[in-house]
Amino acid sequence: MTYDPYNPKQPGDPYAQQQPPYGQPGPYGQQPPYGYGYPPPMPPKSQQSAILSLVLSCVGFVSCGVTAIVGVVFGHIAMGKIKRGEEEGHGLAMAGLIVGYLVIAGWLAYFAIIVIAIIAGVNSSTY
Repeated sequence: MTYDPYNPKQPGDPYAQQQPPYGQPGPYGQQPPYGYGYPPPMPPKSQQSAILSLVLSCVGFVSCGVTAIVGVVFGHIAMGKIKRGEEEGHGLAMAGLIVGYLVIAGWLAYFAIIVIAIIAGVNSSTY
């Protein structure tokens, strides 16, 4: 006699007494009760202000520091949103602030050197 795995009550089957009969499945399957399982994943928070801060600060190298000023403003806006928990991207916002301030300081130093050179050239005498 062969063993039939679908018939739980066969003579000589050592597992026949240990297996409870299976219940009938409900129509169309069963939905788990409310609150069962893991919650749905949260969508990632945006980093829009932080990215904009870094990009505008970097563009300030070629725009004489004008966009770096706007980048610093967006960096501070992003830091405020990060502190309130509305955004992520602390590193990007900090990098935008640092690059923006360095670009602004670099262009101010460059313009100061140009002005000093012009003043020195006007005041020099060639008698």
